Amino acid sequence: MTPPRNAAVKKSARPPAILSRPINLALQGGGSHGAFTWGVLDALLEDGRLQFEAISATSAGSLNAVALADGLRRGGVDGARQALTELWRAVADAGRISHLQPPWLDAFMQGVQHSAKLEWSPPHLWATAMLQMFSPYQLNPLNLNPLRQIVQAQVDFEALQQASPIKLFLSATNVETGKIRVFSGAEISLDAVLASACLPTLFQAVEIGGEHFWDGGYMGNPAIFPLIYESVAADVLIVHVNPILRRGVPRSSAEIANRVNEISFNSSLMREMRAIAFVTSLIDRGKLKPEDARRMRIHSIRCDELMASQAVESKIDTAWPFLTELRDAGRQQALAWLDEQGAKVGVESSVDIRQEFL
Repeated sequence: MTPPRNAAVKKSARPPAILSRPINLALQGGGSHGAFTWGVLDALLEDGRLQFEAISATSAGSLNAVALADGLRRGGVDGARQALTELWRAVADAGRISHLQPPWLDAFMQGVQHSAKLEWSPPHLWATAMLQMFSPYQLNPLNLNPLRQIVQAQVDFEALQQASPIKLFLSATNVETGKIRVFSGAEISLDAVLASACLPTLFQAVEIGGEHFWDGGYMGNPAIFPLIYESVAADVLIVHVNPILRRGVPRSSAEIANRVNEISFNSSLMREMRAIAFVTSLIDRGKLKPEDARRMRIHSIRCDELMASQAVESKIDTAWPFLTELRDAGRQQALAWLDEQGAKVGVESSVDIRQEFL
């Protein structure tokens, strides 16, 4: 059962501020799997040893980013934790109200619930076939998007544009050019968030300034380069929701599509990690002077085993028990990372880039 909306988040028992160290966050997108990131952020905020300077985010990561920033603006650390909780509670609530989403998406969600027990349930097969045969322009001519009402109700974008406590960089993909577009500063808006989270098989492209955008995951999931050029902190903590490692070869059409999706949505991050590793190598070998290039310290929180166990359809499963299960897993991973690797922030990378990404 969903807790009452006015339920308070337990106040953080934070260590002395002297222990706080600046760090940037890089938040991946992955639909409802972004609830894992919610848990990670909640644990990091509660712990208090890290101070967020900037966030680069995509899709569900963008939802988490703007909720966190607006919550910090309104009520500090505890306000941020409360804002994240309210965001995901609103997602769960909207999932139970059919008039907030197109009928075909509601049918698809029913298929997802059936497929949890019946792999080839008729509702699931019907909805999948509809998505393959018809576009959102045909299935959803009114361009209904449940995220619009959710995010609009949760975030004061005008106030955030004027006084965001964190630098925000939200990625989207330009439909016509195929280039990444990073929204920041005064560009942070409801439409920017919706563009960052616009899956082209589910929703019509989002128009901003005469240009049309799809989900940012195709070109930056998330983009690391804004954190290199626009942030003082040299530490970047990547929160993964798309598994990099998946054991075994997929054989069914659903398994193959799922793995293709994961590889595609990790590809841009892998490329940027390769570039960071190359620059670091040049610095180490004396080929680049430290003043000519930045040495970035990379950190990572991920749980490939958990994420690999989830079907691709679970990315639109908004049931509260499922979301809170992912939240709790994210909290657990974040607390373990803090205990095992947190002391390396500001000192060295806690990830072997070559081993993990190359």
